[in-house]
Amino acid sequence: MLEGLHPNRPTHVLRITTDANSARAMTELIGEIFDPAETAVAAFETEDDGPWLLEAYFSRQPDEEAVRDLLRPIVGAEADKGVFLPLDQKDWVKTSLEGLKPVRSGRIFVHGSHDRVQRRPNDMAIEIEAALAFGTGHHGTTKSCLDAFVDEVKLRTPRHVLDVGTGTGILAFAAAKYLKRPVVAGDIDPEAVRVARENAKLNGISSWLRLYVGPGVKHAEADRPGHFDLIFANILAKPLRTLAPSLSRVASYDGTLILSGLLGRDVPGILSSYAAEGWHLQRRYDLEGWVALVMKRGGASPRPRRYF
Repeated sequence: MLEGLHPNRPTHVLRITTDANSARAMTELIGEIFDPAETAVAAFETEDDGPWLLEAYFSRQPDEEAVRDLLRPIVGAEADKGVFLPLDQKDWVKTSLEGLKPVRSGRIFVHGSHDRVQRRPNDMAIEIEAALAFGTGHHGTTKSCLDAFVDEVKLRTPRHVLDVGTGTGILAFAAAKYLKRPVVAGDIDPEAVRVARENAKLNGISSWLRLYVGPGVKHAEADRPGHFDLIFANILAKPLRTLAPSLSRVASYDGTLILSGLLGRDVPGILSSYAAEGWHLQRRYDLEGWVALVMKRGGASPRPRRYF
């Protein structure tokens, strides 16, 4: 549900209610225009088949009129109904998560403490509380990545896993619990890594997580050429294109990439960037207007499977 590289200690939020298509368009626009280290976007349904709530988080007070002017071509006069608010540091993600449902992908079950009663005996449960970080599993991008991972482990057993832009750690936790082996995970935001570490402790998997603070793979834990045979990168199109060479360098010869944070219009550019590094599309997952791609190394691509 929460997209992009999160702002470090955001101070202000824009909230605007809109339809699904407009929410996706605004998410993409804000992600492309603003510095991802200082701004991030949340967009989710407030109820089944109901309106969407978009929230844009800023690390400093934004120019409100400039932001409204930016959004007006998408939502028209509705841009003037958006509300800018100063942010309580303790409550900004908690507020955005109210009313969201737990998420299931195969045996993986992502939930908050209030949904523990919904766990099944054979679930690989991951409990995530609202905190100053992103990646709760409720957004279509993270859910699609979980689905892609579940399908991947039906085909093979990854040995070395890397999660770039881990946020609260959902994808890394899923891999660690499923594979019962260490997973390397990093984020550009120290606060996100701190929260991921706390979440790992809550889920009893601290010993399986190798967490680092840094952009992309710029850390000794991640900068290991040819090492990782499964890499998650659930961020946005622009940083994914930039990361193509470095992710390719640390991936093994038989590696798999699971890439997300993409709208349909982003896919051709991502495929082109990664084809230049020797990757082809194996599977595609479409959910809630977002796309996750499973990429494999090698030459000519077989006809990719498409899900949803």
